[in-house]
Amino acid sequence: MVSAWGQNGQSSASGGDDSKPQTGTAAQAPDLAPPRSDRVNASDLGKDVGQSSSKETQIDASAPEDDAKAHPQSEAAVQEAVAGITPGGISEFHQWDPHKAAKSVEVGDFYFKRKNYKAAEGRYREALGYKENDAVATYKLAICLEKLGVFDDAITEYESYLKILPHGPEADAAQKSIDRLKAEKQN
Repeated sequence: MVSAWGQNGQSSASGGDDSKPQTGTAAQAPDLAPPRSDRVNASDLGKDVGQSSSKETQIDASAPEDDAKAHPQSEAAVQEAVAGITPGGISEFHQWDPHKAAKSVEVGDFYFKRKNYKAAEGRYREALGYKENDAVATYKLAICLEKLGVFDDAITEYESYLKILPHGPEADAAQKSIDRLKAEKQN
């Protein structure tokens, strides 16, 4: 036996012509309008008016009773984290966003081509804020710092590039720049 749905939402098992409305049922078009909060009658909501629908799913997030005994150093760790002093020396977090990093490098390249090295430096640093170990941004930052005459920081950034990509496309140029800047620094 084949069952099909007619336009009025009633099941038809006869397999015949569904164009005639079935007796005893009123053919009503379904209400396709989206629900709106201004069409709700307050009396239909019952006694829980103003209560959250997720109130029943709230959980107890407090620490267990014996937590201080089981983890005696946790209070100090929480206080350090709140104060912004963490064991790794990280005092703030950056959102990882490779797309914003790539856009910052692109804008940095724009400034670099116009010999605005200070603006380019800022954009390459911004890119490293979004994507910490970005080899391209690190290398280009090193070049900017060299152009600005900040040789110690330039050496540090060239070395960072070599840590990220020891055999990368700019590895030879980075090593040559390090050697040249160190030689100039000694003179």
